[in-house]
Amino acid sequence: MEIRKATEKDIDGIIRLLSRVLGVHATIRPDIFIPGTTKYGPDELCKLIEDPDTPIYVAVDETGEMAGYVFCALKKQPDAPTLVPYSYLYIDDLCVEEKAQGSGVAEALFRFAADRAKELGCYEVTLNVWEGNDRARHFYEKMGLKPQKTYMEMIL
Repeated sequence: MEIRKATEKDIDGIIRLLSRVLGVHATIRPDIFIPGTTKYGPDELCKLIEDPDTPIYVAVDETGEMAGYVFCALKKQPDAPTLVPYSYLYIDDLCVEEKAQGSGVAEALFRFAADRAKELGCYEVTLNVWEGNDRARHFYEKMGLKPQKTYMEMIL
């Protein structure tokens, strides 16, 4: 398996996986997510792929078939007198093909992104997990992540 920066030729595979992720989220929160849609379209993906602050890394097998991806965003702590300034890597999305699950692809993608963050001098890696996505939460806890804060809601 090789992990590399995504290119435009990866867009179809990325969209296929984005649809899978949306399906998971729509099952958990049908009040928020619209089934059959994706977070990004081809034009938006082209822009993300070209932007050095939003790297997308893909895992491909020996035949070049996509096994998974991780969307990243390099960010800076907002400038505020009460906060220490630092940069961090936000993982916007991580998904693995169903047939590749359990083979270490997700862990390899996560560790690859964390290594890139460290090389860039980031203080931390952050991400969000939707409540009810217990499988993802368990995976990230296994990778060493801990809750930083709790984002709460009251549906009216």
